[in-house]
Amino acid sequence: MGKHESPQLKALWKVVRSIPKGRVASYGAVGRALPNPCSGFLVGRWMAGCPQDGTPWWRVVNAKGHLPIAKKSPEAAIEQRRLLEKEGVKFEGDTILPAAFWEP
Repeated sequence: MGKHESPQLKALWKVVRSIPKGRVASYGAVGRALPNPCSGFLVGRWMAGCPQDGTPWWRVVNAKGHLPIAKKSPEAAIEQRRLLEKEGVKFEGDTILPAAFWEP
């Protein structure tokens, strides 16, 4: 984590780290869980800078259960799906099954 990171970003990474293994949360749910709630769109933008310290970025998905990172990087989407499946998250086609969703 950068030493000049804003309190909002520190809170974001804390929420992302709280998502249990084998579960996912939507960008919007993560945004609502922040001390100063924000939109899922903004969470999505911030997630691009997710720390590479083991913060489980792969557990944050869109509300429909899709992996929007595929638009930016098909390789990252393959990795995200692999990590989710390794944790036991079930898909139907390209959609995460609703049972995997968790509300922070």
